[in-house]
Amino acid sequence: MPARFASPDGRIHASYWLETGADPHQAAEVIAGEQSSGTFTAVPGETPELKARAGARVEQLDVIDHSDRPSLPGGTASARYTRCRLTLSWPLANLGPSLPNLVSTVAGNLFELRQVSGLRLLDLRLPADFAAAMPGPAFGIAGTRRLAGVPQGPLIGTIVKPSVGLTPAQTADTVRQLVAGGIDFVKDDELQADGPHCPFDARARAVMQVVHAAAERSGRKAMVAFNITGDLDEMRRRHDLVLALGGTCVMVCLQSIGLAGLLALRRHAQLPIHAHRAGWGYLSRSPALGWDYAPWQLLWRLAGADHLHVNGLANKFSEPDDSVVAAAQAVLAAAFDGHPMVAMPVFSSGQTGLQAAPTHAAVGGCDLIHAAGGGILGHPGGIRAGVAAMRQAWDAAQAGVPLAAHARKHPELQAALGVW
Repeated sequence: MPARFASPDGRIHASYWLETGADPHQAAEVIAGEQSSGTFTAVPGETPELKARAGARVEQLDVIDHSDRPSLPGGTASARYTRCRLTLSWPLANLGPSLPNLVSTVAGNLFELRQVSGLRLLDLRLPADFAAAMPGPAFGIAGTRRLAGVPQGPLIGTIVKPSVGLTPAQTADTVRQLVAGGIDFVKDDELQADGPHCPFDARARAVMQVVHAAAERSGRKAMVAFNITGDLDEMRRRHDLVLALGGTCVMVCLQSIGLAGLLALRRHAQLPIHAHRAGWGYLSRSPALGWDYAPWQLLWRLAGADHLHVNGLANKFSEPDDSVVAAAQAVLAAAFDGHPMVAMPVFSSGQTGLQAAPTHAAVGGCDLIHAAGGGILGHPGGIRAGVAAMRQAWDAAQAGVPLAAHARKHPELQAALGVW
């Protein structure tokens, strides 16, 4: 059985939800032409032989239903709009194994075509030759577990809050309390970078000082993901500082640095790359426009992301639970035979121990980071108690014990249930 994202025939395959006011077969051919050899008018050199060699093919077109109104403005006016599942394919020779050019091919000018009144990229399958040319995650799940000293179970994590406003010393004091409580993973907020109130270098030095001090006592070093998002020179320099300080993870905001940025960082990095999806909503929130998570996350795994955010169950945002579960399963799925490129999903957004059992059941295991901000930092007994309560909730989940029953024997968890 082929791996989740492997092409069946050595070509690039992309599947879409398409809505059109035109004849759907004509719309499919227009899209295929626009995204390969075609133009709106015949030109010299566009021979039948060239089109046969380089043109995109309509592999499948299945009508789903119809609507009497368009999902998006600006398309061809019609009395009826047809909704379909469309699969196109391209020869790899059109672009070669290039992630930026892959995006231009499968998600370029097609969204604004007049024949399109709705379009969403659902699936992406690539040839093995494409995968072989990509770096993929350098650490993934196994490397992350090794560096964090967590051979089994979830990585219990958190985000330093307030997101901005703390000084380096105040940030380090929060981390000091977290590592004293036995936290596995701490990350910067995506908004905390290198502002004058909390400069990156000073923050990294102060935080790593308390991390090392705690590791000397416990024998285990917590993993801290420092947000190094910036231009290429800034990211390389900040990565090198974290490495020199003995840190074990760096973080970037994917939409901010782009695929070329992540590829350049992956070639330079000697630490796991924690990938934040800030801005994902503008690609996904409309069901009639944008991307599904599965094809989107594949690009970032190919480029070298070791951890990928997938939102969280019962989250504070608009994403439903089934979408979150599908995202996590996509991140954990082997991408290609011989090149699995499995990354670690990160559950966050309004998370507490209440989501431990359903998250464990949905993923079918514990290969994940469960990051709770207020769920840990807001514990009435303090940060150490917050860490303990999250760990106790996951102990109950793995043992199949109801949370309330487990809480009767664990006061930190009992207190947390009153505020979660």
